[in-house]
Amino acid sequence: MNYKIQPIFVSLLILVQTSCTRPTALTAELQPRSLQAVNLEENISRRDELMLAYTLTSYDAKNKPVGVVNGGWGVETVQKGQQLDLSGGTNPAQSIRLELPRNGRMVASLVLIEVDEYARAQQMLEQVRKIHNIVSVPVSLVLTATEVLTPLKYVTAGLWASGVGLKLVDQLDSDDLLGQSSVEVQEADLRRQKKTRMEVPAIFTGQHMKDAYEYRLVYDITLKTVQIRPVRQ
Repeated sequence: MNYKIQPIFVSLLILVQTSCTRPTALTAELQPRSLQAVNLEENISRRDELMLAYTLTSYDAKNKPVGVVNGGWGVETVQKGQQLDLSGGTNPAQSIRLELPRNGRMVASLVLIEVDEYARAQQMLEQVRKIHNIVSVPVSLVLTATEVLTPLKYVTAGLWASGVGLKLVDQLDSDDLLGQSSVEVQEADLRRQKKTRMEVPAIFTGQHMKDAYEYRLVYDITLKTVQIRPVRQ
């Protein structure tokens, strides 16, 4: 399958945060918002079965990966022209949250998959829901620090770190990949510019045999200030 990763244009809403006497930490929250099926991959059946997998991965000031959380959505059957509300509706996508280290960075990654084996995909999603928002250490990213990490690699590394079985992670095969998207945020830049929300639109297009598909996805990254309480002795 050939697919294209479209350029991402990030719009930023700038809000002024009030100062706080206690030290504060920034927490990033990723929330899928909407998905539109402009054109399907499976034109014969006139429907696609889809799932989303997404991660937040944090790096400290020394560029060492220190945490990852995972989320998933699906399996959902869609028809041409259908638009889904992923933040509400009958099958909402759960948000994921992770603390952004001081002077560190955060990478948000998301992949859209066309499901061939429904039962296997559901099994993987059930495991992802069990580890929802549980922070793990992405050891495999340390081992691949010299590689160019695609969104798919970030997602699979995050699932491995959280204990999702390797055979299930293989469900995220590149042959079934409709699209992938990533955005990176720097903690120092966010504090200086007081940015608290990023809306990320992504357009996934490609060709599968004679069928051309197009999906339009929107997801948000919201930054929240959390007070750090002193540790009791």
